[in-house]
Amino acid sequence: MSDRIRTIADQLTGERVDLIRQLTLHEGLRLKPYRCTAGRLTIGIGRNLDDRGISEAEARLLLVSDIDHAMRQLESRLPWVRQLSWVRQRVLIDMAINLGIDGLLRFRKTLGHIEAGRYAEAADEMLNSLWADQVGERARRLSRMMGSNQDPFA
Repeated sequence: MSDRIRTIADQLTGERVDLIRQLTLHEGLRLKPYRCTAGRLTIGIGRNLDDRGISEAEARLLLVSDIDHAMRQLESRLPWVRQLSWVRQRVLIDMAINLGIDGLLRFRKTLGHIEAGRYAEAADEMLNSLWADQVGERARRLSRMMGSNQDPFA
């Protein structure tokens, strides 16, 4: 990599700001995927997902954003979630990311059991769903976490 490219990649200089403005003007900003004029799946400011995809670091940044979003939604829609242990909160965050908040809210019996502190019943109810059939081991692991309050990743 040339010194010039390394400098652009490592610093937000006035020149880089100008380049960002230029590319934003030319490429436009699209926050949802679309097909560019060349037929490539594109997002953001000209990011060609078909050819380039995203890096692991970018995927992790997106995940952190998704976690924050799911936590805000849970706290807004189910304020009692704050009273749960971190392990049980993680179960609901995981499900909210997987199902979307509206999908998670369809688990009325499960959520009722959790709110009432009936964690074993909630764990059983989680497995009594199409979602559990679809995601398999993920559902079984989350159910065990809900029922036992044990962290299998510790």
